[in-house]
Amino acid sequence: MSQLPDRLFPEAVPDVAGTAAALADPSRAAMCAALMDGRAWTVGELGSYAGVARSTASEHVDVLAAHGLATRVRQGRHCYITLSGPETARVIEALGVMAASVLPTARSLNAWTANRRLLAARTCYRHLAGRLGVSLVEQLQEYGHLDPSWGLTDSGKDLLATWGMEKPLHTRGEACMDSTERRFHLGGPLGTALTQVLFDRAWITRIGRTRAVKLTEAGREALTQAGLEGVLTLLDETTSNDAAG
Repeated sequence: MSQLPDRLFPEAVPDVAGTAAALADPSRAAMCAALMDGRAWTVGELGSYAGVARSTASEHVDVLAAHGLATRVRQGRHCYITLSGPETARVIEALGVMAASVLPTARSLNAWTANRRLLAARTCYRHLAGRLGVSLVEQLQEYGHLDPSWGLTDSGKDLLATWGMEKPLHTRGEACMDSTERRFHLGGPLGTALTQVLFDRAWITRIGRTRAVKLTEAGREALTQAGLEGVLTLLDETTSNDAAG
């Protein structure tokens, strides 16, 4: 015979407490941040990233998977871990906006450099975030390439067609609040498609195993030719200010 719960509530509202509890651990929070690069990780890689043993990492993955935050993908003898989807990524990024602090990092040049790179440019699951992502979308809006509903205008369709976007140019984006900039970058299907184009053209490239990315010289040239050099100005200015600070 099944037991009744200790308390009954007036409505069958979603029990977000369980999901919140699954994220309420620094190691699991770090793992979710790693998975925000949109790629698949092994349990061992997640453990190394979070600084815990593989067995402990496996237990943390069990918790994330049980609450629908992570998914196991088996390929032959190997098992990989991914975020369960864009909705999960949106929740994690939104919680990052609300967070009053960050996880501690080592007092070292390597850690300072890694943090600086994440602030400058990174992936937010499958779209471009950080200062590069925010400044790019603001320039697209300023020059009339992106309308107030986060869809491409005629000039925006022309621009992205020259960049080689293969997905239908009527694909819409959405506003995604950037957890570090506290301004919007381009999310949704359009944000994903645009970011993929930037990767495919080698205009942005990943930095190591982290979700930090960097704008390549070819990417700088493409933005300049498109009249979006304001992106470069903001990125260079803020990077110089970080270095000076």
